Amino acid sequence: MGWTGKHTLLIHKKSGSFFVLGELFTSLDLPFDEPATAHCGSCSACIDICPTQAIVEPYMLDARRCIAYLTIEYKGIIAEELRAGIGNRIFGCDDCQLICPWNSFAKTASISDFNPRHGLDNISLLDIWQWDEATFLANTEGSPIRRTGYQSFKRNIAIGLGNAPYSKEIVDQLQNGKNLHDEIVNVHIDWAIEQQLNQLQLSN
Repeated sequence: MGWTGKHTLLIHKKSGSFFVLGELFTSLDLPFDEPATAHCGSCSACIDICPTQAIVEPYMLDARRCIAYLTIEYKGIIAEELRAGIGNRIFGCDDCQLICPWNSFAKTASISDFNPRHGLDNISLLDIWQWDEATFLANTEGSPIRRTGYQSFKRNIAIGLGNAPYSKEIVDQLQNGKNLHDEIVNVHIDWAIEQQLNQLQLSN
């Protein structure tokens, strides 16, 4: 089907790494094709672009540093050293795929299931910061975003707001959110407020 890229993802010559794997069970005798050969060559774009240096060497990913793992699967306190690299990403990160030259051949999916839902492709972090859990569940219905869980979603947004340019509104909204969430979220709220105030001091 393809070869393993240096970002550890499967790459197909015509689709890049932006495709979904599926299975078909059959009793038919089908011919075997030849294994794909690797075509990454000396390219290291995916390694160089990774915001948290999660690709520690070619073909080796440290999931503990990967933004996709941290923002989707991990439920704990995200290491402080990784928070700046997360930037405004609140659900996953595809930087290593977006930079890959083989993905220049990828085509936008025409299947409606892949279309943005509930206007989530055009919404601000401050807007979703104000969601309660019921709003979160309503706006993530049918979306893999729900797998993150409400508290981890709010944790991720707090990091994004901390990394945003200074805004009094951001600081006010973060402070208003204190003690409305679990202790893990509060840790990241405190950090985000501190980051915002540090930016204010640097600008004066």
